[in-house]
Amino acid sequence: MNKIQKIKNWLSPGQQIRNIMRKKVLILGGAGFIGFNITKYLAENRDYELTIADNFMKKNRDDVFDELVSKYAIRVIEDDFSYPEAYNKLDNAYDQVYMMAALVGVDNANSKPHEVIRINTSLALYTLEWIRRSKIGKVIFASTSENYAGTIDAFGYKIPTPEEVPLTIQNIAHPRFTYAVTKILGESGFLNYGKMLGFEITIIRYHNVFGPRMGFNHVIPHLVIRFRNGEDPYKIYGHDQTRDFCYITDAVEGTVLAMETPGTNGEIYHLGTGIEITIEELTRYTGELMNFKGAYVNAETYPGSVSRRSPDITKSKKQLGFTAKVSWKDGLKKTVEWYNEYFDAGKTVPEKITFQ
Repeated sequence: MNKIQKIKNWLSPGQQIRNIMRKKVLILGGAGFIGFNITKYLAENRDYELTIADNFMKKNRDDVFDELVSKYAIRVIEDDFSYPEAYNKLDNAYDQVYMMAALVGVDNANSKPHEVIRINTSLALYTLEWIRRSKIGKVIFASTSENYAGTIDAFGYKIPTPEEVPLTIQNIAHPRFTYAVTKILGESGFLNYGKMLGFEITIIRYHNVFGPRMGFNHVIPHLVIRFRNGEDPYKIYGHDQTRDFCYITDAVEGTVLAMETPGTNGEIYHLGTGIEITIEELTRYTGELMNFKGAYVNAETYPGSVSRRSPDITKSKKQLGFTAKVSWKDGLKKTVEWYNEYFDAGKTVPEKITFQ
């Protein structure tokens, strides 16, 4: 009898079963941009039993999605999880839950702020109440740098900005901030439910995550479409504003590290690159990639858009071992190439967009 067999014999039958069982992982919002890429990463790098739950509102169940689901036998649950009945379709036990579901985007916040409030608040509440009656090991809640955007302009808080920054909404009536309001509520809800119900919870605040297949209501797809439309002179909206653009593969690896690193219960982590660039730099390099030879002019941006934002990622580096590997220029090149190939193939924008 070899050593491994002896160890197995020492374990009870129940322990033996748990030892060989695969982890059950739920990605709520798993058809969205970040959620899908988390699913892809886990499918390719872990031997987990994966379940995606999503309403597919953006019609993002395409060939790429179907191929991944088929190849790795991923379970897909389609329903609107802003309503409580949908949660009856989920199992009552998961080792890990990635809570990525939300209605996002500045365009959505400005055009239908009431739906941003309803959907995101409902998603947080009903997910937490489902957790109350379920057996859940650990949860990642996807939050945003928008939560502290107002702190920088209103109080001059330091940049790069650490996780302990006070969260501020400058104008509570402005639709632009409805998304941040719901994410602040979500952070509080998950952290406090976690304490009371005994499940582990870690918060991730993403900073301008981008990459191929990210949708069309975001700054980089906007830039590409406008260059393709021949705009000249080309308007640079908010030219002197700054952001930290984090490529999707780095955001995914940081998120999985937060889930799988011990001792992160109750913690908040900023994910970004630590590199602050201006919107003018982003726009001009996109133009270079698009072979634009025309003129540029500066223009006003969205009302309520903050002047500077860049995270201090020291905590993520020290506690998670996270370091962004893809530079914003390399990531932008890959992203622009993907959108050009998409449009060159004769495909059109599947959703209404507003440029600015």
